[in-house]
Amino acid sequence: MTTLARATDALTRDALTVLQPGFAGTTAPDWLLRRLGEGLASVALFGRNVTSPEQVAALTAQLRAEREDVLVAIDEEGGDVTRLEVRTGSSFPGNHALGAVDDVGLTREVAAALGRRLADSGVNFNWAPSADVNSNPDNPVIGVRAFGADTDLVARHTAAYVTGMQSAGVATCTKHFPGHGDTGIDSHHAVPLIDVGADVLAARDLVPFRAAVAAGSRAVMSAHILVPALDPDRPATLSRRILTELLRGELGYDGLIVTDGIEMRAIAGTYGIERGTALAIAAGADAICVGGGLSDEDTVRRLSDALVEAVRSGELPEERLADAAERVRSLSRWTTANRPGARPEDTADGDVGLRAARRALRVTAAEDFTPLTGAPYVAAFTPVANIAVGDETPWGVAAELGRLLPGTETGSFSGPDAGAEALAAADGRRVVAVVRDEHRHPWMAAALDALLAARPDTVVVEMGVPRAEPRGSLHLATHGAARVCGLAAAEAVVGTGR
Repeated sequence: MTTLARATDALTRDALTVLQPGFAGTTAPDWLLRRLGEGLASVALFGRNVTSPEQVAALTAQLRAEREDVLVAIDEEGGDVTRLEVRTGSSFPGNHALGAVDDVGLTREVAAALGRRLADSGVNFNWAPSADVNSNPDNPVIGVRAFGADTDLVARHTAAYVTGMQSAGVATCTKHFPGHGDTGIDSHHAVPLIDVGADVLAARDLVPFRAAVAAGSRAVMSAHILVPALDPDRPATLSRRILTELLRGELGYDGLIVTDGIEMRAIAGTYGIERGTALAIAAGADAICVGGGLSDEDTVRRLSDALVEAVRSGELPEERLADAAERVRSLSRWTTANRPGARPEDTADGDVGLRAARRALRVTAAEDFTPLTGAPYVAAFTPVANIAVGDETPWGVAAELGRLLPGTETGSFSGPDAGAEALAAADGRRVVAVVRDEHRHPWMAAALDALLAARPDTVVVEMGVPRAEPRGSLHLATHGAARVCGLAAAEAVVGTGR
């Protein structure tokens, strides 16, 4: 009886070890601290858990007081997807801006600086970078989160990012395997289909992941996508052919495999989170990301119970669960061994992001353009943000222009009458129109047409993937909507860019 109790306890601890749950609030709730004592090895932070760097540092210290080797994970890509700076916008441009510069040394420098920010806050595991090749320009969820649409460019910058961030002692989690770039559906909502041949996948989508493996990425995140050429029946997260045979076998990867958020509709809406969790571990995943939408103790209990029951029913081999748990513990040991010590304040960290954003800025000016000296009206043509980006983080140029040109006013517009409404709101003032992925939103293109027909002196700032032709008296392509991208654009509008 005692032996059975010990075995059951080990099974439960392993089930808790493979979960990466989130929680609500800016301090750790009692249930989370208790679960850390019972075997939980990872905690996920989201924007809802962040108010300041000091608060995050205090929170992670609270977690480590309960379990010193805890993995504290975050989704901090920089650029459009930021959690550390969720309420202000990121100090670092995202992947697309770095890809536009195409300086791997700069990418490595930016990733290292961002890694040091994370490490200073007590975060040691980052669900980044995105290694997706953005081959579908209408992709609703990747876009500027990718380094670009060129396979080799994405591969070399993925490797540079991994090297840079891990030099700061923060483990990277390269995503979204086997590649989410050629999708027209957001897997937060449904199961995307990538229906191309295995040869295309090998030559295009898998190349950046091979580069990440060669660079030593400590983790890889699976995608909730169906790729019939690899597995016609199950999405990658639940596919043994993709996770075990391809990623482990063919690519020779031996680190941690993490799922994308298990509560995303691509899994939750088709398999349910309990069955999806068991199937993912059985397929070869080692850790279950959960908490973007579910953040309570009941979710942890449901998923750990589902794993224990799957072992007892024979659906999940106990050895597979034990192997997954050991891989989590191995990563914990790596982060503990590579934990950075105190470092002198590095002023370069404070400006590398802005330097990168300035270099990424593509400027197309009419011959008669002169920098603005009077306060303009900023018309933001605002699309619905995808879930990965969220709607909490401010974007645009209004705040930065307001500091440079006091009196600047702004408004947000969308829909078929957006152009006319913006023109009326401007009331004769010079207009700065801010757009995001104009090529994906016909109403946005129509709004710009209407605005430019009436006011050809309009300045256009494109903060998404710049596919439309430059137009306006000044056209600025920032390659992302990070705060520093907005600042670089504002400098160009008033003629103070460096």
